[in-house]
Amino acid sequence: MLNFLRGSVLAKKDRYIILVVGENTGYRIYVTQQLLEQLNPSGDVSFFVYTNVKEDTIELYGFPNIDELDFFEKLITISGVGPRIALGVLSVAPLADIKKAIIHGDPALLQKVTSIGKKTAERIIVELKEKITVSAQEETATMSITENIQLMEALQSLGYKEGEVRKALRQIPPETKELSDKIKEALKILSGGKPA
Repeated sequence: MLNFLRGSVLAKKDRYIILVVGENTGYRIYVTQQLLEQLNPSGDVSFFVYTNVKEDTIELYGFPNIDELDFFEKLITISGVGPRIALGVLSVAPLADIKKAIIHGDPALLQKVTSIGKKTAERIIVELKEKITVSAQEETATMSITENIQLMEALQSLGYKEGEVRKALRQIPPETKELSDKIKEALKILSGGKPA
């Protein structure tokens, strides 16, 4: 079973990349939206890999670090959460924010995933709440769950796509604290300006 791959990105598609390993071997690897946005064709990358074996196919899911892989593996043990849904969860926000939402018992962030309704979100919280932790640094370094959702919704209501919004939010300077200031900074970034 594959656990780790290093190679260069041959092509990027909507939900996966083709990773060339060695000279003649290419693997289709499903990755989160955030990671897909960051990867450059021909760039060298490495992934921790989960291999999903079905009756008629083998799928590879790639993660930039062991923490995301571990969290993904915890998610897919939950009834009703397969690899595609688990990848959707990891695409909705930074891992620390997702963990905080689960620890604080807040299903709103999880429900941003297309395939997850309220019951599945609550099941994820119940089953994972005691199995995950957030470091003190993660607790203070990332936006609050409510802020994250409010920012996403405010910017999407202005017509920006979810992927664009997520990318802009990652570029907001950490010293920007007020929600209104974060929206202004994100709008500057989205309109092609630089963060202040």
